[in-house]
Amino acid sequence: QVQLVESGGGLVQAMGSLRLSCAASERTFNRYAMGWFRQAPGKEREFVASISWSGGRTYYADSVKGRFTISRDNAKNTVYLQMNSLKPEDTAVYYCAADVQLGTPTSPRDYDYWGQGTQVTVSS
Repeated sequence: QVQLVESGGGLVQAMGSLRLSCAASERTFNRYAMGWFRQAPGKEREFVASISWSGGRTYYADSVKGRFTISRDNAKNTVYLQMNSLKPEDTAVYYCAADVQLGTPTSPRDYDYWGQGTQVTVSS
């Protein structure tokens, strides 16, 4: 099974920036679509952003458009989420996930592998 490990989370002030990374254990990562999701305490896991295996198509939740950017470096088996202009409502555990069969980009049910998550806390 593919292992995904997120890193880069932390505690930042509002309007600050973070870059999350998701490192995959296998080269087969290069043929997976990848997504970022987040979950705050007491809330459902929600879609944040996704990217096709080639990097040619990206999708974003309306709440993060213009602030977050998803990218990937297949040579490094890594996906990134650049998070700018952070708001307190962005506070959540952020998870990366791999979609093997090209399902709906925004649906967590269509993703096959998940990382353990990294905490992002944005203070006011």
